[in-house]
Amino acid sequence: MSQDITIKITDREGVTHEVQAPTDMAMNLMEIVRSYELAEEGTIGICGGMAMCASCQCYVNSDHELPEMSMDEDMMLAEAFHVKDNSRLGCQIQMTPELDGLEVELAPES
Repeated sequence: MSQDITIKITDREGVTHEVQAPTDMAMNLMEIVRSYELAEEGTIGICGGMAMCASCQCYVNSDHELPEMSMDEDMMLAEAFHVKDNSRLGCQIQMTPELDGLEVELAPES
């Protein structure tokens, strides 16, 4: 049985979108942003979700417990622009029922 969660994504123009994200399709946050076309084509997920670029960097504005950052993600963010304490790569955040109500803001393009 599928369970969709509701998340809020603030795009790069400052507009907040409340979207439904499936938790049964192994999708990550970057893929949700792409599926709703909340970032200009070709500006997010450039590496295909391999934590090898920072085009899907986002700021997590809610206090959800996220999986620990991998070494690849940590190293990529160390080289990225506009990094904040709450920065994460959207491709590394899998959609799970526990993330219902997640609030994120897309980082500016580098």
